[in-house]
Amino acid sequence: MELWYTEVHNENSKSSMKIKEHLCSVKSPFQQIDVLDSYEYGKVLLIDGFIMLTEKDEFIYHEMIVHVPMAINPNIKDVLVVGAGDGGTLRELTRYKTISRIDFVEIDEKVVEVSKKYLPFVSCGFDDDRINTYFEDGIEFVKDKEGLYDLIIVDSTDPIGPGEGLFTMEFYSNCYKALKEDGILVNQCESAYFEEDRREFERAIKKIKEIFPIATAYQANIPTYPSGHWLFGFGSKKFDPIKDHKAEEWKKFGLETRYYNQNLHKGAFYLPNYILDIING
Repeated sequence: MELWYTEVHNENSKSSMKIKEHLCSVKSPFQQIDVLDSYEYGKVLLIDGFIMLTEKDEFIYHEMIVHVPMAINPNIKDVLVVGAGDGGTLRELTRYKTISRIDFVEIDEKVVEVSKKYLPFVSCGFDDDRINTYFEDGIEFVKDKEGLYDLIIVDSTDPIGPGEGLFTMEFYSNCYKALKEDGILVNQCESAYFEEDRREFERAIKKIKEIFPIATAYQANIPTYPSGHWLFGFGSKKFDPIKDHKAEEWKKFGLETRYYNQNLHKGAFYLPNYILDIING
């Protein structure tokens, strides 16, 4: 008998993958967590039935959420990561020896436990002395912070359940205050392809634009996410993501990447018209 996992994008669209084995099923106080072993995509992390990452293409997401801001300000020292319980974002950040501190805030400790047990290709990111781990609500964590971080990465689930509050005006405003005078905010910002996802992207980018003097979005092709065309929000107090792109300085880090490169950096901000129409309102 064949076993298939199907993710429903909406009432008219869904995608499926053939599964070898259902490795883990855990109900935390916050959400349902599952790990599958698939034939085509390797290990797959699901939260509340939605694909968070697959072993085959997670490098695209994690490289783009980290290396883009690092190539705009290579002098980033203090970083706050909200979410990212699988460890992939931390894995990419810890490749930079110039970063001094990474405060990692995750509301659901079970996600970290499951990732460490079943997803070593991303959870290796937890093994660094510069990481300070806080198992608490990221919304509450940033409320009393002011001028502490060069970079805030919001690597959250979709804006439902535990991730919902990470898309609010209050949260983005508190992130703005928590950033230094030249700070950068990057967040996963859904897709704009399907109508339901597009509404969430519209809401998120509108709030970022209202708070940050420099605000836009950038894109990546992530095959196992709905539509494959994924967006990241970008907000900055000072840096323009293209004009202040420091390609030569970033190359000096000597990092090998599978997706990100300096030409792609610029191209990621050259968006299709239907997305520009949303951003420009």
